[in-house]
Amino acid sequence: MNTRLTADERRDEVIAAAAVEFAGGGFDGTSTGSIARRAGVSQPYLFQLFGTKKDLFLAAVRDCFGRTGRNFEETARAARASGADTQGVLETMGHAYVHMLLADRNLLRLQLHAYAACGDPEIRAVVRDEFFALWRSVAGIAGCDPYALHPWFAEGMLINVIASIGDARTLEEFDATLLGGVASAR
Repeated sequence: MNTRLTADERRDEVIAAAAVEFAGGGFDGTSTGSIARRAGVSQPYLFQLFGTKKDLFLAAVRDCFGRTGRNFEETARAARASGADTQGVLETMGHAYVHMLLADRNLLRLQLHAYAACGDPEIRAVVRDEFFALWRSVAGIAGCDPYALHPWFAEGMLINVIASIGDARTLEEFDATLLGGVASAR
């Protein structure tokens, strides 16, 4: 039986396809034709849904930040339920973030391309708003002052670099590799 998708389901499919394509080529290097092919829709339909390539990129970026935020919320809720304090909640969210990035490397690649595309003022505004919203959300769900999150988010950016350049599954594995590499280079 062939089931028709609702407009929202089709839109979500197109965003998912766009996320994969933008993760590979970034905003400037990705064609709407490749997105349409991956999504199984025509280019005119793609533009009917999103208007412009930039609108579609921004939808994919918002979805990327949204997925990250939902992951943090679910993880924090479970950590709190198990009795974790603020530091324990943050550590648990950090580990969940690593697992999320390693499970879907396109999520990380799209996030990095979003930052790289911030030369465009419209893209920069959305990325900034989404990043700030994520920051405020983490402060709220972890139960800490937003200013206290500087080290946590700095470590998150380090996690992005680690996940993009290597196969380490944890910060501890990265530290062992880094220190082993540094020590052996002497």
